[in-house]
Amino acid sequence: MSYCLRCGLCCKETEMLLANADIERLERKGYSKAFFVQFDSAGYAKLRNHRGYCVFYDTERKRCKVYRDRPLGCRLYPVIYYEEKGIDMDALCPAKNKWNREQIKEKGKKVIKLLKTIDEEAKQRYTNSALSNNTN
Repeated sequence: MSYCLRCGLCCKETEMLLANADIERLERKGYSKAFFVQFDSAGYAKLRNHRGYCVFYDTERKRCKVYRDRPLGCRLYPVIYYEEKGIDMDALCPAKNKWNREQIKEKGKKVIKLLKTIDEEAKQRYTNSALSNNTN
């Protein structure tokens, strides 16, 4: 059920959040965390960009270099969560109209679950960081 048009718009200046499972899976594939993860001050892990695109996006071939092992957020895309309106399709994606309500609803449940996991992991990282800063 992949409707990807390989346009690369979702990989351009990505802000894709990563769960620990995503990071561990990509590390098992031989990628260094320092290469593909950027942590923000609140403890959230995001995919790094290089030359305006996700570090894993091959601009010449217009494809993901880690497609089979890509982060769950990338797998669920273009279903995303908007703070203002909840689950919806990313307006940026040219394939957004190829999805039916049931597909959106099912992926939406997974998006919410993923975001809860990511929030908890970021909170744990932030807490651990604050604790280690206080002991130094």
